Amino acid sequence: MAIWSKKFDDQIITDIPLSTPLDELNLLVIDTETTGFAVGKDDRMIEIGAVPVKGLKVLEEESFQSYVNPDRDIPPLITDLTSIKQSDVADAPGAMEVIEALFEKGKQLETHALVGHYISFDLLVFKHELRRNSLRYQEPPAMDTLDLLAYLVPTWEMKDLAYYASVFETRMYDRHTALGDALTAAYLFCELCERVKERGITTWGELLALRSSRTP
Repeated sequence: MAIWSKKFDDQIITDIPLSTPLDELNLLVIDTETTGFAVGKDDRMIEIGAVPVKGLKVLEEESFQSYVNPDRDIPPLITDLTSIKQSDVADAPGAMEVIEALFEKGKQLETHALVGHYISFDLLVFKHELRRNSLRYQEPPAMDTLDLLAYLVPTWEMKDLAYYASVFETRMYDRHTALGDALTAAYLFCELCERVKERGITTWGELLALRSSRTP
């Protein structure tokens, strides 16, 4: 097992009071595209997308997107799914450079936490990409749209992002593109937050507590 010599600083502001109202949170909604699901082995990241949410408002004009050179071929199945071609990533920066740029963006926005749809996968992607650079990664505070869905509609089966956006009538963008999925997830997340507020969930601490309502 490799010894990770240094911790990666994601510059997320983690010391915010749990009593902070949801309307005062600075969040960064993220999504990644990869060459496959085996990111701990041979699969690599090929795109990152992110969009800030401040005061439960999506700031599209502050969005971040970058292709990533995976140093390997993109399988035809992934190109069919994402429309990302080898030529798109050939001259793109490597994973480390893009991850650093993403979190520099997060620092500028004074980000308190990350958000995503199945965000555990995106965090796993970061972990393994950083590990390849001999860096260890302590996951920052993060919320998953699935946590809010499990609280609001616990009888539902977990389904596709587009399905939930359709049900809750929130904006939908290009599927299986990192920025498109991040934007779709951002608008869905804001709508779900408005709904949990109606049930008395109004602070950061109360929102974090919802993570335990979903069965792993």
